[in-house]
Amino acid sequence: MNTEFQPEADEEFREAARYYESEAPGVGLAFVVEVHKVVADLAEFPLKAQIVRGSIRKRVLPHFPYNILYSVEPEKIVIVAVAHQRRRPNYWLSRLKK
Repeated sequence: MNTEFQPEADEEFREAARYYESEAPGVGLAFVVEVHKVVADLAEFPLKAQIVRGSIRKRVLPHFPYNILYSVEPEKIVIVAVAHQRRRPNYWLSRLKK
């Protein structure tokens, strides 16, 4: 199944990668690789993760304090947020379609 990042999710993904890379060379790349592995797994097993609200599901990144929040649509998986686990809980709710 195809995957697509909402623009806000893509920006926070890039921002987190830049932050990690600025803290320690190579860690930003490791973050990017980890996100891509989880997203590839979502594409293969979209219903594997727990539902957290409505149709939004959550996958935890194994080595970073981030969650991937996404919805499964008929033709694609939409990544709604790449959210830090301890900052601004539920800020991404405003991104959901009404």
